[in-house]
Parts: sequence; structure tokens; C-alpha cells
Amino acid sequence: MTKLSVNINKIATLRNARGGNVPDLLQVAKDIQRFGAQGITIHPRPDERHIRYQDARDLKSVVYTEFNIEGNPQHNFIDLVLECSPTQVTLVPDAIGAITSSAGWDTIHFQAYLTEVIAEFKRNGIRTSIFVDPVLEMIEGAKKTGTDRIELYTESYAHQYGLGNKAGIEPYIKAAVLANELELGINAGHDLSLENIKFFKDNIPGLLEVSIGHALISEALYLGLENVVNMYLNKLK
Repeated sequence: MTKLSVNINKIATLRNARGGNVPDLLQVAKDIQRFGAQGITIHPRPDERHIRYQDARDLKSVVYTEFNIEGNPQHNFIDLVLECSPTQVTLVPDAIGAITSSAGWDTIHFQAYLTEVIAEFKRNGIRTSIFVDPVLEMIEGAKKTGTDRIELYTESYAHQYGLGNKAGIEPYIKAAVLANELELGINAGHDLSLENIKFFKDNIPGLLEVSIGHALISEALYLGLENVVNMYLNKLK
């Protein structure tokens, strides 16, 4: 079964909009795990507009499933990850001020940089993953960095699926086949939803984990958080 890691950034966004501690981010993380999700993902950004660095520290004692911290490996982020020692760190090339992730790494141009950062995390026993587009050269470049896994950036797939173009998954299948040959673990995330997750999971060989936040929290407004978590789990079996 492909594991479900729930990104709780949107819970922090809602909390921060009003101030105070409603909704309670830590309680939501506990509940999501109790509902059956196999991981919690956060993506702190330098301006802390949703997840705050202190949230990462506080979640360390709350997350008993897989704890995944995503972000651009700038100095403050690296220090935070080493302090929190999550199960996994996912490296994402976000520009400062980016609304959301918009591209994977150029693993050829940034190969030396990524290799150095990944080695530091691995020395500290933290599994590493690199956010990449479904481009074969980028998969090959990821392998050379020493990363444990890649996370396929799925916005293009989700967009094409929404247009009724199921052939939009073909680059992802080719990327997954190559990743399997290179013995890279495969994660995926961005714009995956209840509508498109099952087709993606059924066609991507060796898919280990998906990270879903915006769609899942939005769907939960209508269907309820516990119900939605379990709807995803059923589709990922």
C-alpha cells in the first residue's frame, strides 16, 4: 500500500489568520494519525506565513508516524531539520515568497550543492528525498546526489487529468520505471486529490508515499477530516 502523509500547512494558515491557537495544529496532527494516515508533512517557509519553525519543534513530540519536513535547504532550514530529526526531509527549490512549489530541482546544475546537503542529513540518520519533475535526466541527476528518494512533482499530471487527458501520466510512468531501475524510492505530491489519486497510484510502479495537503483539507470542509483521510487510504490500497 502507498502511504499517505498529510500536509498540515493549511491548518496553520487558518490558525494564523485569526491569531491564537484555533485550530490547534498539534491536536489536528494527532487526530490525522489516529484516523489512519501514515505520516505528517509540513513545509515551513522563511516568512513563517503558515507553519512556524516552532511548530516543527512542537510536532516532534506529537508525530509518532512518519514526520516529513519539506523546504529549501537554506541555513535556517538545515538547522531546523537537524534539530527536529524527522523521518524524512524533502528538498524543494522554493523561491523566497513563493505561494507554493512550482518546479522540481535541476539536479544537474545543483548536483554538487544537493550532494553536500544530502550527505549532512544522511550522516544524521534522516532519510532524504528530492522534489523533481518527471524528466529522465533529472532522475538520473538525483541518483548521483546520493538521495534516498525522489518526490515526483505532480501538478502537470493533475492538470491534464482534470482536462480528461489521462495520457498526461505517461512521463510519470517513465520516470518511475527509471527510478526503480536506479533503486530510488518514489514519493509524489502536488495537486493530488480524491479525483485523481487512484489512477496515479494504479499506474506508478513502486509508489511508496504521497504527500497531500491543500486538496485533502479542502475536501474535508465538505466531507469531514476523518472521512476524507480514510477515503484516501482506500484509494491507495
